[in-house]
Amino acid sequence: MDLAIQISLTVNGVAVSRRVEPRQSLVDFLRYGLELTGSHVGCEHGVCGACTVRVDGAIARGCLMLAVQCDGCRVETIEGVAGTGEVFDLQQAFAQENALQCGFCTPGMLLTAQDLLARKPAASAQEIREALSGNYCRCTGYHAIVEAVRKTAEARGRA
Repeated sequence: MDLAIQISLTVNGVAVSRRVEPRQSLVDFLRYGLELTGSHVGCEHGVCGACTVRVDGAIARGCLMLAVQCDGCRVETIEGVAGTGEVFDLQQAFAQENALQCGFCTPGMLLTAQDLLARKPAASAQEIREALSGNYCRCTGYHAIVEAVRKTAEARGRA
């Protein structure tokens, strides 16, 4: 018995229609259905932030959302956001501050940092730490990550 449900959404600016299993997570749909592998599957409990994506402009945990919940939504992954150049300065700062290390957490960190800087362009180091507190770095490169975000905020403030 086929329980798949038809969904239509926009992913990184492209209209997508697929039949998905009702219990398939958004991150699995993106990774396996659309081959957008920038969002990672870490804890699968919404704790680590590796699966962070944007849904209708708000960051969300891809492992906690079902693909069917995104029917009619606009979903943006790190591939889409990076492709527009929106986070180019953050990516550069991460590289310059050696905040990448293994890179597993980097897509989620970038999307979360971008969300913070969009809401609070002059975020303090403490505010950056608080905003990123839901994103785990297994390499424990937190200081470098906070510095990269802080320096990006400063540079954007001067521009």
